[in-house]
Amino acid sequence: MPELMRAPLWHRMVDAAGLVRPDGTVGETIFGQMTQLAAAHGAVNLGQGAPGTDAPEPLVAAAADAMRAGMNQYPPGQGFPALIDAVAEQRRREYGQQVSTDEVLVTVGATEALTAAILALVPPGGEVIVFEPFYDAYPAAITAAGATMVTVPVLPVDGGFAPDWEAFEAAVSESTAAIIVNTPHNPTGALFDLEQLRRIFAGAQRADAWVITDEVYEYLVFDGAEHHALAAHVDEPERVVSVSSAGKSFNITGWKVGWVVAAPEVRAAIQGVKQFLTFTAGSPLQVAVAEALRTGSPFPSENRDSLAARRGVLLAALRQVPGIDVRTPRAGYFVLVDFAPLTDEDAFALNERITREYGFTGIPVAALCRAGSPTAEHYRATIRYSFCKSPAEVEAATAGIARLARAIEDGTFTARPAK
Repeated sequence: MPELMRAPLWHRMVDAAGLVRPDGTVGETIFGQMTQLAAAHGAVNLGQGAPGTDAPEPLVAAAADAMRAGMNQYPPGQGFPALIDAVAEQRRREYGQQVSTDEVLVTVGATEALTAAILALVPPGGEVIVFEPFYDAYPAAITAAGATMVTVPVLPVDGGFAPDWEAFEAAVSESTAAIIVNTPHNPTGALFDLEQLRRIFAGAQRADAWVITDEVYEYLVFDGAEHHALAAHVDEPERVVSVSSAGKSFNITGWKVGWVVAAPEVRAAIQGVKQFLTFTAGSPLQVAVAEALRTGSPFPSENRDSLAARRGVLLAALRQVPGIDVRTPRAGYFVLVDFAPLTDEDAFALNERITREYGFTGIPVAALCRAGSPTAEHYRATIRYSFCKSPAEVEAATAGIARLARAIEDGTFTARPAK
């Protein structure tokens, strides 16, 4: 057969995402690896951010009704008008952002929206600033665009997490083509406030760069905090490309219904790329999501409160483990646990040992960082645990956490040095 590497873009993309092994073969994503690890040992999988509770029944029924009503063929390329209207209304209702229907593009999830935006707007040779740790689709899309990723650390501070602002200011340059802002932030659960968002926007203006906001956890904000949509708070909203989806808000990550909100000519440019990736998203799923957004479904708030309760259960258990650093996430699906005060072992080895001996699995945070970066080194002993799993799974994990706590207290858990 023809030589695969004569068209090397695919390999550069998977390499950018950290999937190329030392021997040159391509491996699973870290999420797939940890899922396999959990399955091999019968452990509770707190790795992947896949909801463990059901989608709302009215939403499922609406999709089924749409299928039975014949909504099974291609929708318009921009998206079903009902969903476009519903997204525009949701942005006005939730954030006071005035959005017209020619500013909305429906996509196959937020990942396609982000990838299409990067491919459409970032020139070859440009730089894209990303806050680190990051969603692993970012480096792959940036590489596909022929651009370079520049990372800014998000680090522990004052009981939570915040960007390293000196690093941010140093990263912004005339080469900056775009800044990706993920807030609420995966995996730290940090929530960028308006002052921080405006500081990022000012940097983008200095560099004449785009700002691409990844807002998929927009409804999953805890303790009375508030998510701010950047585009609603700046004097040049046409510089901002806002991305979100229904997946996390409605527990329908498998439906892959997302959207872009951008100035009409920017939306058209992104659609120019998107339409040759997947053409359109699923018709009956768009119809159902439109109904849920239009009616202001209570489910996102109920889901947030349920997640907050599961977060509380997991945090209470983790805080009984001596010697570790646990911080309360302000939003999202995940809690980060730093084992560095307890052991020199890195998170990969430690996670495997905890999975095997105590029955719960997470994601090493260094896998969500640029290989060899200072941020990766900072998080070398940190593991991300998900509390979006079912209440039963979270409770089962707490039993393993309790066993780990007892083993540390009685000395049977031996801190191992780094290899």
